Amino acid sequence: MSKVFFIRNSGSNYNELGREALELLRKIISETGHRFENEVPIKVHFGEKGNRTFIPAVCYDAVIEYLREQGVQPYYIETNVLYRGSRTTTELHLETAKAHGFTQIPIIIADGDIGTEFDEIEVNKDYISKAKIGKGYGRFNQLIVMSHFKGHGAAGFGGAIKQLAMGFASRAGKLEQHSGISPRVDSRSCISCGVCIEKCDYSAIRMKKTAVIDDDKCVGCAGCIAVCPVGAISNTWGGSNFIQKLTEYAYGASKGKDIIYITFVHNITRECDCAGMPMRPIAENIGILAGKDPVAIDAACLDLVQKSNGQRLFEKGRAALAHGEKIGLGTMKYQLVEITGIGKSS
Repeated sequence: MSKVFFIRNSGSNYNELGREALELLRKIISETGHRFENEVPIKVHFGEKGNRTFIPAVCYDAVIEYLREQGVQPYYIETNVLYRGSRTTTELHLETAKAHGFTQIPIIIADGDIGTEFDEIEVNKDYISKAKIGKGYGRFNQLIVMSHFKGHGAAGFGGAIKQLAMGFASRAGKLEQHSGISPRVDSRSCISCGVCIEKCDYSAIRMKKTAVIDDDKCVGCAGCIAVCPVGAISNTWGGSNFIQKLTEYAYGASKGKDIIYITFVHNITRECDCAGMPMRPIAENIGILAGKDPVAIDAACLDLVQKSNGQRLFEKGRAALAHGEKIGLGTMKYQLVEITGIGKSS
């Protein structure tokens, strides 16, 4: 059984939420004797352009200041997205992060300019043999994974497990989770410019009347999706066993790492922060949870949301919890330890 620490907070004071996140971090340090190394990245989600319900930058201020006081150099760390959007390339990703207020500390985009730089981590589970994890994660032994609990169409919900799986994966890793197949070219949109051919390191694209991808040569890095100037190359999003692949990627991302998980159960929307549009919350704010077990913390978040709102929201995501327990990522059995927050202003 894993301990999950919880501060109840239904308000909307983001400075207060940030201070309570620090309180939970201190609690874990006290309970476990955790000692930070000289450099510790904080895994966050900057929010897609147009999204308004991502967890704002001010919620990380207190944790950042605490790390600095301890002589630790903090960073934000992320990877580029698979789809075409405001975080497809490092240049666009950094612009979006800055626009959303994430300017307190340096930012590392771990999988390179167009998401093609990765290390292969042995997983050898039911669906994934090697996880393609953003190369920038390799230099760090410790991380703080700070997540936003909300819905997700394919995964059921997004929380700590999804932060590990999609947030650590390179573009090729994201593609493998979603489909495991090569991207596809829309011949009606392709302008035969050849940019994808120039950028492909595996000679997997050739030009006929339009670009054509050779499935036998393609490694699924998805770099062509990022560079196509007209968006003619895309993933099919039609893969099977997505939730199980996602969970096995989370296993690979956390393998050999010392990670503290902190999750905000606020701004609970039906879709994730990758949706580049305003969304309305569909459930009440609940609070903040923290622990060392990603399965346990996600299980606790899901149970609290369902209990609070009297609905079986995001139930599809329980498949990730069950598979995570099966493969040794964590346990669904948890002890919820509620502690008093520092204040209850709103």
